[in-house]
Amino acid sequence: MSFTRCSRCVMPNTRPGITFNEEGVCSACQSHENRKNVDWDARYQELKTLCDKHRRDDGKWDCIIAVSGGKDSTYQVKVMKEDMGMNPLLVNVSNFSSTDAGRRNYRNMLETFDCECLSLDLSPATAKKMFRYSLETYGSPTWYWDRAVYTYPLWIAKKFDIPLLVYGENISYEYGGPGAEDTPSALGQLQNAVANAYTPDDFFDAGVEWNRTYIVHPPAELDKVEPVYLSYFVPWSGTRNMLVAKAYGFKELAHWEERAGYIEQYDQIDAIGYLVHCWMKYPKYGHARVTDVASYWIREGLVSRQRAMELVRKEDYKLDNNVRDDFCSFCGYTETQFQHVIDDWYNPAIFEQIEGQWVHIESR
Repeated sequence: MSFTRCSRCVMPNTRPGITFNEEGVCSACQSHENRKNVDWDARYQELKTLCDKHRRDDGKWDCIIAVSGGKDSTYQVKVMKEDMGMNPLLVNVSNFSSTDAGRRNYRNMLETFDCECLSLDLSPATAKKMFRYSLETYGSPTWYWDRAVYTYPLWIAKKFDIPLLVYGENISYEYGGPGAEDTPSALGQLQNAVANAYTPDDFFDAGVEWNRTYIVHPPAELDKVEPVYLSYFVPWSGTRNMLVAKAYGFKELAHWEERAGYIEQYDQIDAIGYLVHCWMKYPKYGHARVTDVASYWIREGLVSRQRAMELVRKEDYKLDNNVRDDFCSFCGYTETQFQHVIDDWYNPAIFEQIEGQWVHIESR
């Protein structure tokens, strides 16, 4: 398959699960275009009806929101607590490292909206083992952490008998991926390209010690849990979410200026080393975070496709030194060891080595 990009945005056909129509427009752009056919007032009323169904008047939690503390989390909590009048319990899965901005925004979210949060702090020793194994075996170092973000809230919903569980956007539908469907139900999100990239049994088969079932497996019975995507009920916009979050005290990065490989300072700012995972799309699929952001900027009318391509060519290939160093420090890699592992993941259909450097076919 040749490397081509969407005729409307800059997303390539190498993104797992993405499809293109006869005009060369990707499924994510088609989903965004389909918003014109949606009665958003009616869907907002659906959300109100859903909340009324689960609302409690005894002061107890009546919904769960899966959060990280970022801009989207702040927006979700604002909608559910302030607009819908719900009393949410927040559920978080901690990362192995946090930025000052990440810690500050997380705390601000709890204080601003007066919410309690249950946070799963993963064992650093297990995280290190799994990050190394996942990077070397799958080229996806934080897979098990990402999986926990989806499964752990389900366990908490079942344990506390809180049926309504709110996630943010439907990744497959909003950005293009397997099983893309415009649906309110988030029951199928464990099949998206992030959570279902690999199966937990792969770790067992490889002999990796693993006994934390609740992190990678959902509960067996979920008939009383109703997980939903907020993006079904409101038109999802990372830019809008950021502006709303700022109005409630959210802060962009301050001490870590001009991240290499990024074109904004408000997305994915909670942790440093985690961003190796985001960047790993580049050697495997020929695109990284700049492509993602520039593509939804195009869809929102914020940049032209020409300008987006300029940004992609300038920044998308870069792995920030702070990101690499933080990840290597946690996992115990030297820079040389890390580079040897990364070299094995460059896709020869997209890259070739010229004088010891990997060169994207678009740059030749």
